[in-house]
Amino acid sequence: MSFLAIDIGNTRLKWALYAAPHKGAKLLAQGAEFLENIDRLAEGEWAALPPPTRMLGCAVAADAVKRRAEQQMEELWDVSAQWVVPSLMEAGVTNGYDHPTRLGSDRWVAMIGAWHRTLSQTGVRPMVVVMVGTAVTVEAVDGHGRFLGGLILPGHGIMLRALESGTAGLHVPTGDVREFPTNTSDALTSGGTYAIAGAIERMVQHVRQHCGVQPACFMTGGAGWKMAPHMSVPFELVESLIFDGLLEIAQRRFSA
Repeated sequence: MSFLAIDIGNTRLKWALYAAPHKGAKLLAQGAEFLENIDRLAEGEWAALPPPTRMLGCAVAADAVKRRAEQQMEELWDVSAQWVVPSLMEAGVTNGYDHPTRLGSDRWVAMIGAWHRTLSQTGVRPMVVVMVGTAVTVEAVDGHGRFLGGLILPGHGIMLRALESGTAGLHVPTGDVREFPTNTSDALTSGGTYAIAGAIERMVQHVRQHCGVQPACFMTGGAGWKMAPHMSVPFELVESLIFDGLLEIAQRRFSA
């Protein structure tokens, strides 16, 4: 029973084909496509794949984009599309959002992936889960698996575009992250990086104070590798966190 996992973000559609819908299943193939090009999947990378038996995905893009992905699957395989909608509880994680279904599905799935990763590594422990992409999300989960709340802030690109559009003379190339920037390019890049790092580190402090123990910290997302070296607290960089979460959910839904 092969399993197709899909993550549709603000910029790209990422996919992974596994031998089965459960944790630890063998990865058969994976890839990514920019949203403006997803109509090419049926004639491109997906065309050579064996037909998946099950599919589960999360999507934060518009419904029209999600429908375009569904059409690609319909062209190739007789598999029904299923999308994660955050609920009050799933796979051992409790949703503390004021309106649980309004929580971004990618945030929810990443927390589930991180929770089970923590259980397998250190046992029950609070967590901070960070996704660095077009936007940055910073989630707090206590030692009982309850989502306490989270932050949303602009990613590097949005910050730079906002400064360029609102400030004269700041149309400059991307610079390097430095402790003491001495040119505008480095100042912009360093400012954005340290602004994001500050928000993340403040959440780590909140969780530590609330739970009385240092949380396990995970980072994922397309730009996670850029942020991880600049954190003052240790983070485990896990590129597959959303796919890990989708596998955990699929294992419970499809084995029932």
